[in-house]
Amino acid sequence: MMEIIESQSTLKKEGKTLPHFGLINEDALGPVKGPLMRAKLHIRGARRRFERGQITDGILALYDALCSAMDWYIAAPERRRGLVVKEGDDLMNDESLYRVLVRSSVLDGSFNYQEMSSLVMKALDKDIQESTSEFDWREFMKKTETVFTALGVMPFDEKTLPEERPEPFLKRPGQ
Repeated sequence: MMEIIESQSTLKKEGKTLPHFGLINEDALGPVKGPLMRAKLHIRGARRRFERGQITDGILALYDALCSAMDWYIAAPERRRGLVVKEGDDLMNDESLYRVLVRSSVLDGSFNYQEMSSLVMKALDKDIQESTSEFDWREFMKKTETVFTALGVMPFDEKTLPEERPEPFLKRPGQ
């Protein structure tokens, strides 16, 4: 997933934004509240983008929400103590962290992390058409929301979140 992290850095350098940019200061919120707020903003942002037919943007926002939710979960010492971490596990690697959360029975393993990873790579390579007819985003959101619920990020009241800027998540040529 290092490619994804590098791609997110590239997006920022190119002036493209993720749903939370400019809405929160993650550093000021700290290592627990920052990732939680980021996850919630990206869940909301993904849903809104999917509804507008911005499939690529929705997938990337949802992936960032998943990573942020997992980071939030392990940031609290009381939750981290309950994890079954084996030698070689890298809690800074999202795929490894997902496996640790499944092994620790925080998550049940029914979510297909590899499918998410594959979709993200396709989205970054622009192999996904911006059409809801080819991608069932509602079902994908539903599956992903089970992970957010298990981690304790969902449900949440969207009214408690900062207002989202109206511009597109990723600015593409011609937008």
